[in-house]
Amino acid sequence: MKTGPLVYVTRNIPREALEIIASECRLTVNPYDRVLSKSELAEAGRDVEGLLCLLTDNLDADILEKMPRLKIIANCAVGYDNIDVEACTKRNVAVSNTPGVLTETTADLTWALLLAVARRVVEADCYVREGKFKSWAPMMFLGHEINHRVLGIIGLGRIGLAVAERAAGFKMPVIYCNRERINAEEEKALGVEYRSLEDLLKEADFISLHVPLNENTRHLIGKEELELMKPGAYLINTSRGPVIDEKELVGALGNNELAGAALDVYEDEPQLSPGLAEMANVVLAPHIGSATVETRTRMAVMAAKNLLAGLRGDKIPNLVNRELENQQ
Repeated sequence: MKTGPLVYVTRNIPREALEIIASECRLTVNPYDRVLSKSELAEAGRDVEGLLCLLTDNLDADILEKMPRLKIIANCAVGYDNIDVEACTKRNVAVSNTPGVLTETTADLTWALLLAVARRVVEADCYVREGKFKSWAPMMFLGHEINHRVLGIIGLGRIGLAVAERAAGFKMPVIYCNRERINAEEEKALGVEYRSLEDLLKEADFISLHVPLNENTRHLIGKEELELMKPGAYLINTSRGPVIDEKELVGALGNNELAGAALDVYEDEPQLSPGLAEMANVVLAPHIGSATVETRTRMAVMAAKNLLAGLRGDKIPNLVNRELENQQ
């Protein structure tokens, strides 16, 4: 009979990661192609020592109470707002994440969304598929140029920096707003200029969000912020849905207060605010920022290695609750 710690994986992940876990553990994987309910997750984790989960799994204090043997939660995501880290720390449960591996992939998708909404690619695609394209016309699907327009980046972390680097190819001036301003030499080397949030919203033609979700960033973009944006500006979000007040965004788009939006994440995911799906000037993606074979495999493998380190009592490479470091 196979021995080793009991581990539960909340969704099917790339085989390479599962094989890493199975080499040292007794492994069970969620057999359903869906997010588990709270009661299902509690039952599945009742006897486990290790849990590899995803951003869609809500691990609060109540769930943790039902997992008395749990030693580590390996979140297969950069963000970890789905986990009550404070409650985990009180219970000496390590929490890890997967930073860095999805930077380039998410930056690529940010640009794909930006280009798609500015040049009305999705609208045009539907038009052709529906058999409406009869001939070229000079006023058909006019979008807006990207080159030399001002790109505003809110959150200049790894992904924000990668997005800024790509702007050079479009000869776009880049302004940024960040919790902490980088030094002047770095700004010059990166070709970026600092702005307050208010000034960035007023000045940028394209605004891209790259902030974590926390008490300071929830509804960071609300009614007042949307009113500051140019009528011809576009808003792109590949960070977290609740960073935008989605109902206010629908209202602003409906009132032509901005040109359009491109979203990969949503406030009440997977639900959309009423009216959003019907808007032609919005590009909607189903949370695919890291969705490449290469990146999702790297994420899963990193999560698996974090998990095994925690179960062995080794140093966890990407520990979130660092208060537990001395206990490893």
